[in-house]
Amino acid sequence: METETEGVDLVEGRVVRQFARAALLAALMGATAIVAIPIAGIPGTLQPLIVFLAGIYLGPYWGATSMGLYLAAGIAGAPVFAGWAAGPGVVVGPTGGFLVTFPVAAFLIGYAIHRGGDLRDPAELSPLYLGGVLLVATAVLYAVGVSWYAWVVGIELGEAALAVAAPLIPGDLVKIVVAVAIARSGRIDTV
Repeated sequence: METETEGVDLVEGRVVRQFARAALLAALMGATAIVAIPIAGIPGTLQPLIVFLAGIYLGPYWGATSMGLYLAAGIAGAPVFAGWAAGPGVVVGPTGGFLVTFPVAAFLIGYAIHRGGDLRDPAELSPLYLGGVLLVATAVLYAVGVSWYAWVVGIELGEAALAVAAPLIPGDLVKIVVAVAIARSGRIDTV
């Protein structure tokens, strides 16, 4: 019996590095869900901060991949959703709109900051630009999350916005400031 010994094409080092970062941020996303503070019937977590950082440091494609890995782990049964929850029922539940929008928000952030797939140093960008991008991404998260919540719970959109989004706004503004400060620090390498 002969063994084939032809060479194997190795995966580029940059791809391996980006995948490792994506997996690390997906794991961090799950870790931040453990501490969930109930705010108006939904869990308040540090997860939006991780979504921001995924887009900022991984770019549009790997940032979205990272959040997709997080969702896949939770749907598969890993207790990575808020309050140690897991399974597809969480994703189709009242807060599912926020969850399914995490990859979209990471993509939008990454695309706006890096203007495509080539990563730029976010420390070189204006804090106002970074903050503006994160505000828009937060608005997208709220638009889908609140709409989904209203639909699943069976309440009016305005009522859902007051009940769900309004209490989250102060904390999410702080998360935006923290993400901008981290990005502007220049301490994390994007390549």
